[in-house]
Formats: sequence, structure tokens, C-alpha cells
Amino acid sequence: MRALTLRSRLGSQPSHRPSCSASSGVAAPTAASCQPLLRSSLPAPYLPRNPSAASRAHSHRHSTACFRNTVRTMSAAAEASTAASTAAAVAGSKSRGVPTGSELQTTWASTYIDGSLRIEGEAGGPLTGVTVAIKDLFDVAGQKTGFGNPVWRDSHQRATATCPAVTRLLRAGATVTGRTHMDELAYSLNGENAHYGVPPNPAAPGRIPGGSSSGSATAVAAGHVDIGLGSDTGGSVRVPASYCGVWGVRPTHGRVPLEGARPLAPSFDTVGWFARTPDLLRGGGTVLLDPPGPSTAHPHKLTKWLVAVDAFELAQPETAAALRQFLEARRGRLEGHLMGASSGAGAAAGTEVVVLGETHIAMGNTALSAAGLGALTSWLDVFRVCQAGEIWREHGAWVTAHAPNFGPGIRERFDMASRITPQEWEAAASKRALITREVRALLGSNTVLVVPSAPGPAPLVATPPATLDAWRTSLISLTCVAGLSGSPQISVPGATVGGLPVGLGLIGPPGSDEALMEAAGVVFG
Repeated sequence: MRALTLRSRLGSQPSHRPSCSASSGVAAPTAASCQPLLRSSLPAPYLPRNPSAASRAHSHRHSTACFRNTVRTMSAAAEASTAASTAAAVAGSKSRGVPTGSELQTTWASTYIDGSLRIEGEAGGPLTGVTVAIKDLFDVAGQKTGFGNPVWRDSHQRATATCPAVTRLLRAGATVTGRTHMDELAYSLNGENAHYGVPPNPAAPGRIPGGSSSGSATAVAAGHVDIGLGSDTGGSVRVPASYCGVWGVRPTHGRVPLEGARPLAPSFDTVGWFARTPDLLRGGGTVLLDPPGPSTAHPHKLTKWLVAVDAFELAQPETAAALRQFLEARRGRLEGHLMGASSGAGAAAGTEVVVLGETHIAMGNTALSAAGLGALTSWLDVFRVCQAGEIWREHGAWVTAHAPNFGPGIRERFDMASRITPQEWEAAASKRALITREVRALLGSNTVLVVPSAPGPAPLVATPPATLDAWRTSLISLTCVAGLSGSPQISVPGATVGGLPVGLGLIGPPGSDEALMEAAGVVFG
């Protein structure tokens, strides 16, 4: 791919980090750890969506007290139906074990744990007429939050308040039209729930939708809703977005409040969302993202776009080729956008524009190589155990007390998490800090790293666990870059392999969420 380097009339600066060759051998998992990341934020420009008259007719005004404590919840009949379904799932898992392989059902019923839920948004808000489905880890006053597992739902009380993320959408006028299924306790990227089934992938029938925000992605891909609210810890929005061919964003860590959302690994957890269009993606950000903090008060000018060679080497060859072709087809749009960004208001003297240059994220970095982190596959070890240590701190007591019958893969991951030692946790904390420092140095304040969202199209439903483990190695080596560094990442739809969607990932500096979504919409919308 040819690179174009342009310098604005304001001056010049040194070129981007030099590239070099990379190897992509898979390292075996080792013990690792994590530390909380700094939080940053930026103001959110508003992009309204024009609702239809019919959509407006469904909205009505809520009182302030409604949003503080209660919202309209599902009917008694729907609640009884959901409770019965959960009871059956609990009884089934206890009597015969969880289903595997061909027993897993892919049906539309597997998309929603409560498809009858409807909560009207406030009339006249900026998202009036927009419909939203919410993942089953967000609290809604008066309801139980199931967290993808029937034993969890059965052992927890109803929520007393609605979580801030959902409340922000409702106050902006969006209407919630369903609560969606997810992977158990959000600890999977597959979307195969052994208790509730597999939400269908409308873009790739017979293939997994991705997880853990599986139902929300399916609802958007099928056209049921405009926005799907999910969460992303290790890729749980970016991966389903790639598999289902929709827009998805993991924001900067800490920019959307997590109160009232079931945690997985707090220093990685983010509230993310799916959308059918880039305008809807930005509209969701306008409402959900916190206002700017003092360290990120100035808008980012993302004028350097670098293709991460070592990340593309983790993708299947046909996927890497399709994504590069997708990029080249939009080179002209990108050049125009970047030249405008470099010369517009707020552009700094000496602004450099780089259009699809090449770099490596890990390989060739002296500090990372010295720590044994010179390949992205070695970062997987840091992420896995770092995340697992937090997960066991959050949920170990509940797992021990209730002994839930987890499905394949999730069972093994919780077992691994239970065996992380404090020494392993501490050792990896320094590795994560180093990775965070180096990724943020590479990103600076104006760089976008272009990566594959996933190694390839969605795997088939009921793919053997051993095969998915190998796939997961490459997958998390890609998704952990944004997770470890706390950076925002968008998955852009448009490229295909054999008619199946593959997403293009755009990673920006922490706090650049608005600029990243705007640029993605201009270039790829």
C-alpha cells in the first residue's frame, strides 16, 4: 500500500515511527495483571437524527423522578414468561448439564431475554424516534438484571434504579425496545450462550454473532433497532460489530459511566454501542460520552493514519487483503478529510498529514522488546491474566457460593481466573503500564492506528472449542491493544470476504472519541 506524506503550509515535523518486519508466533499464556487507567474526555458535538412523524408519536414526557428511580417495565405477563424461561434454564442446567454443539439453538428468541420491554424516551430530545436495545447487564429500575446466566438472575434482587447510560438515552428521547441476551457474565467473545442459545447473525447465517454483546449486535444488524447498547472489555462490541457488519465503538475507558452496569474487569470495562449508520453512532456518543476533562479540553486533529503491519499479520490473508482494498478505495476521501483537518481552525503550526503510512505497534520498539513484549501475541498473556485477576476479585465469591454450571469455554476461563496469584498479578501490572505508555506515545494526540477488527469472518456456530481457542489467540491479540491502553476504537463495516463481513478497526488517542467517529463517518460513511 503506497503511503502519502503531506505537510501543511504551516510547517513540518518529523515523520512517523519507522516500520520493520514482524513475526507472529503464538506465545503460550502466562500469568499477568493490570492497573486502572487514566480517564479522559472531550466535548461531544451533537448530530441529530430526523425522526419520522410516526416515530415521534410514540414518545412522551417523563418526569424527573421517573429517571431517578423508576421507568415503565415489562408487563406482568412478560415478567412471568421471563421468570419461567429462567427457571427452566436453571432446572435444565442442573439436571442434564449445559448443551453443547448441535444442541445450541440459533433462533430469534435467542436475541432477547425480554423482547416486550418498552420504555419511552422523553419527548423532544435529540434522539427522539431512535430505538435502542440494551444488553442484559444494564440495570433498569424494577427489573432483574440477568447477566447472561439464569443462576445469576435467580440469585439477585430487582434493580432499584436505572443505570446512567440507559437514563441518558431515555432523556435524549430514545425509546428502549428490548433487553438482549449476552454471553455468561460477559466472559466470551463468541455469542454462544449454553443456557439461552445463539442469537442469529443476519449478515452471516449459520455463523456466530460474536459476544459478549451478541443480542444487541444482532438486533441492530437485523434492523430491529437503530442503536444497540453493549459493553466492551476485551472486544465485546468491536468483535460482534465486525462479524455482523455494523458500526461499533469502544470509547475511551472511563468516558461513559459504568454505575448500574454489571462489571467484568473494571479497569477494562467500557459502555459501547452499535449503530446502523455512522450518524447514529455519533448521535449515541453525543448523549453517552461524559463532557471534557481538563486534560482533554481541546479537540483532536487526527491527521496521521498509520496501518499497523503487525496487526494485519494476525489476520487471515484474504481478510488482510480485503481490508487493504477497502482502505485504498477510500484513499481520496481520506486525503481530502486530512488536508481539511490540518489547515482548519485549531490546527497547530507544523501539522503533518500522513495518509496510510505503515508502522508496527509492538515489533521494533526497544523498550517493549526488552520486556519480552516485542510481538502483539505476547500482549495476549498480559491481557488474559490481568483481566482474569480482576474478574475473580469481582465474581469469585459468587461463583464459589453458587457453583453455576457455566457453558464450555467460560467454565475453563473462570477456573483459570481462580488460580491467578498475587505475585502474577503484580508482575503483569508493570508490563501493562509499559504497554500503555508505548501505545499512547505512538498515538500521540493526532494518530489513528488502522487494524483489523478481527482475524476474519465469524466462525461457524458450534465450532469445536479447541479451534475457537486458536482463533481467540489471534483475536485477543488484536483487540487487547485498545483495551490495555484505554484507547477508543471503532469497527467500520464495509469490507467482505466471500460475502461475509469483516470490520476495519480504527484506534485513536484516549479522549479522541468524537474526532474518531467524525472522521470514520466522513471517510467510510
